[in-house]
Amino acid sequence: MLFICSRNRWRSLTAEKIFEQYNMYDVKSAGTEENARIKVTAGHIGWADLIFVMEKKHERRLKEKFSLDLNGKRVIRLDIEDEYRYMDEELIEILKTRVSEYIEVPE
Repeated sequence: MLFICSRNRWRSLTAEKIFEQYNMYDVKSAGTEENARIKVTAGHIGWADLIFVMEKKHERRLKEKFSLDLNGKRVIRLDIEDEYRYMDEELIEILKTRVSEYIEVPE
């Protein structure tokens, strides 16, 4: 699974830390901005089976930059606004709830 937000500092990094604890999943995170902690690449897109983006703008940026790489890939928008800090309890609950609609999230 690949989680994408803008700068890969709060939302997508939190998602990576939460879901990497489940041994059944390989998880990475990246950002779409130039100043992202880890900037998303075609390699990330190719690696991922599932791509979760936080907002519509992230989905749009991926399609603009990686349209060919996204062929056959499933991109899921979680609609989580940029109003949470890293490992925020509310963010963790929202992530688990929304992602659990697509994959199994153990208790």
